[in-house]
Amino acid sequence: MSRLKVDNIEPRSGNNVAIDNPMNLKSYTTAQRDALTSVAGDMIYNSDDNKPQFYNGSSWTDFTPATFETTSLVIAGGGGGGVQNGAGGGAGGYRNSYSSDTYSGRNGAIERTVTTIKGTSYTVTVGSGGAAGSTGKGGDGNNSVFAVVTSIGGGGGARSDSSSNRDGNDGGAGGGGASSGTTIGNKGLGTNGQGFDGGIGATDNTTYRYAGGGGGAGSGGSNANSGGAGGGGAGLSSSITGSAVTRGVGGAGGVGSSSPGAANTGNGGGGGIFSPSAGSAGGSGIVILRYPTADATISVGAGLTSSSATDGSDTVVTFTAGTGTVSFS
Repeated sequence: MSRLKVDNIEPRSGNNVAIDNPMNLKSYTTAQRDALTSVAGDMIYNSDDNKPQFYNGSSWTDFTPATFETTSLVIAGGGGGGVQNGAGGGAGGYRNSYSSDTYSGRNGAIERTVTTIKGTSYTVTVGSGGAAGSTGKGGDGNNSVFAVVTSIGGGGGARSDSSSNRDGNDGGAGGGGASSGTTIGNKGLGTNGQGFDGGIGATDNTTYRYAGGGGGAGSGGSNANSGGAGGGGAGLSSSITGSAVTRGVGGAGGVGSSSPGAANTGNGGGGGIFSPSAGSAGGSGIVILRYPTADATISVGAGLTSSSATDGSDTVVTFTAGTGTVSFS
């Protein structure tokens, strides 16, 4: 027969009981715990895990939620390029918490990892690229999200014509600006910790009115001049998957050709060439999660396209399209 031994129990109002000395739960190793015949409400101290635990009727559970750290690279969709000697689209916002890399976007410091709670659902969204400019500016890219981390879509590139179209759009990285007549439009502005500003257009070539390049995650878009349109800003390289890959490149201003941003890079689309030609669409973004394999198992909800791999002792999950939720156990 079990006995409860106490030194002093003091009655309180409201049916509460105060115990003068610390209450000591019985210690068990994990193996000893699992050998018990338990019922819901049983409590022990797990000496292997150094945690108090309770039995919920089907399994042993920690008193506090189980947490672990998740590293992420979250890149938004790139902006589209403008039509007719249009400016390049800005790269999608680039937010990185992988400590082996050097920078987050706009040469910002590597961000903090996300403290992830097992059993909690987290939103993941992969932003699509901005539309190609067919009659005016390129479209803005769409945001990408993991939990509390949001990367802003790249700004659309301008068109070299009227005052309503010659300004680049702001975004994760800014779209390039253009010019009309002798007036230079504004460059699109990037976002701190995500991407750089776009370049501006030129007025010293009245035939072509060359436009600026879109900003990138690693540098600003180049300004146009009489010799040609501005180039797109540089991207950044990350090895979060185990291999170095450069993403977040700004789109170039239109000259003789126009290139779309590649899928899952967040690259900006190129501006359209003269007489008139549409710009190119921005590249879609990407969300990459990395965490110790021993810490958790991921469940991916409907609506997301993903793949999983291992790199050393870590699991790497790459999301390439869609929006939905993930959870861990």
